[in-house]
Amino acid sequence: MSSHKEHIQDVTIQAAVFTVSTTRTTSDDESGKMILSSLAKADAPVVQYQIIPDEREAIRNALEGALSSSNCIIFTGGTGLTPDDVTIEAVCPYFGKTVEGFGELFRHLSYEEIGTRSLLSRAVAGTIRNRVIFCIPGSLPAVTLAMEKLIIPELKHILTHIGAQRKKQE
Repeated sequence: MSSHKEHIQDVTIQAAVFTVSTTRTTSDDESGKMILSSLAKADAPVVQYQIIPDEREAIRNALEGALSSSNCIIFTGGTGLTPDDVTIEAVCPYFGKTVEGFGELFRHLSYEEIGTRSLLSRAVAGTIRNRVIFCIPGSLPAVTLAMEKLIIPELKHILTHIGAQRKKQE
């Protein structure tokens, strides 16, 4: 019988990354580049990367498209409190389950770095049909925190628990 740790190591990752912004481009998207780099270091192939506008329809279309090719979908940006920040409103209605601890822990760790400003973050994670979706702020420090302290360390574990496809044995 194999151990729990072996099953975690066997999971296949297919990631999609979306930067939600009307001002960033692929050349100046430092947060998106950081996510791509973190996933590459974790041997998590990115099958889609795109910058999309701060519009509910565009965000929903990106999510729906990514669900067919990815089991890890990361949105960065559009999670604040301004009227233009609609990532949470676009994505959360699709969640089958919410990963409550992700947002709680993100804000806790963020508080240690930026103090009470962390309460403005609406970072969330949830699952949709054996896939995990993360919505994180767009600032480079927030993305670095989310990727290095939360997403990368627990990604395979989360995917294992939600029933993501395992690697084929050779």
